[in-house]
Amino acid sequence: MDYRRDVRKREMRLGRGILYGLYKRRIRRWLATQELPRHVAMILDGNRRWAKQRLLETAAHGHRAGAAKFREFLIWCDDLDIDVATLYLLSTDNLTGRHSEELEELFDIIADLAEDLSRFRNWRVQHVGSTDGLPARLVASLEAAAERTRSNTGLHINLAVGYGGRREIADAMCSIVRAHESEGGALDTLAEILTPELIGDHLYTGGQPDPDLVIRTSGEQRLSDFMLWQSAHSEFYFVEALGPDLREVDFLRALRDYATRHRRFGS
Repeated sequence: MDYRRDVRKREMRLGRGILYGLYKRRIRRWLATQELPRHVAMILDGNRRWAKQRLLETAAHGHRAGAAKFREFLIWCDDLDIDVATLYLLSTDNLTGRHSEELEELFDIIADLAEDLSRFRNWRVQHVGSTDGLPARLVASLEAAAERTRSNTGLHINLAVGYGGRREIADAMCSIVRAHESEGGALDTLAEILTPELIGDHLYTGGQPDPDLVIRTSGEQRLSDFMLWQSAHSEFYFVEALGPDLREVDFLRALRDYATRHRRFGS
């Protein structure tokens, strides 16, 4: 009896797997005729809850699972010829709001991820964020990954580490003031040249297209200080699944939803 039950379970899993594969191929075929986003930003939320639900010993188990999912997500993006992907890995708020032990584990996980991504495919890795509050070993790993991939021409990956949207805008303004002063400009003339385009050029992501689509997992529907300037005209898509449980079909559905939207850009 037990044997027959096991056989039925395996057959059910196999059947679901076949249907799942057919469904994904159907969405991909439709997406092949649509305009896809050039830049996708991902807030992979829910790693700690994922670990807690599974009664795992520490949050680090969830963060490692999240890092593995980020790599998988980037493969999905690359296979669909998306140009830029931004991953929200560690915020400025995290640096002050998380326990030191969890942060130390996160630093190592992020460093390992940067190393891994910089040696995979033809991807270009860039750190976007501040180095304030980051340990030297993590900064070194991020810089090494960027240097190693500087000449790569494939998927451009932004690793948002020590990142805060408000801090980014403040840093951009400071950069503009310093550049203006270095060119001999007076402070009272700065207002004459200050434009949204100039501020955008001095952001961490200066020169890149703004994200067309921002995805967040775990059912939360907020930005959490992520790409506040760049997402002014972005489309948003929220997934109920916790970060490590995100499936390729969830991503394909997000792209399908994006493709059906009419982007007005304020018009």
